[in-house]
Amino acid sequence: EAKEAVEIQKESKTMATITYQNFFKQYKKLCGMTGTALTEGEEFEKIYDLSVLEIPTNKPTIRVDKNDKVYFNQAAKWKFVKEYIKFYHEMGQPILIGTSNIATSEFVDRILEKETITHYVLNAKFHEQEAHIVSQAGKYKSVVVATNMA
Repeated sequence: EAKEAVEIQKESKTMATITYQNFFKQYKKLCGMTGTALTEGEEFEKIYDLSVLEIPTNKPTIRVDKNDKVYFNQAAKWKFVKEYIKFYHEMGQPILIGTSNIATSEFVDRILEKETITHYVLNAKFHEQEAHIVSQAGKYKSVVVATNMA
């Protein structure tokens, strides 16, 4: 309201809230498509009574899976993540950073802002821009921070 130079109204009160899980359960028919559903299949079955079907890739996967890394503390972990992103971003490689919650996605957002790395955050707070953010994923130098919302 202030930005649009209109009269600022009294703050509204939230009368009811609902989780995404309970909101989605209200639909008679529910389906979706994602590249990460298979690893969350048990959760989709338990929460939504939905099975997950793997659709094979059109072309052979060129992704290289590496071993897990273990750090002595969070500071060391995030320092490595920051340097890793900077290195591959400078090479032009698209980067997808998966987080388990909104707070972590916002933490990564702040790290990337400090490094002046252009990026997109895909979490429940920015659902209006979701289609645009998804359209940027995989492009040259794109960096997307995504939160698992299953």
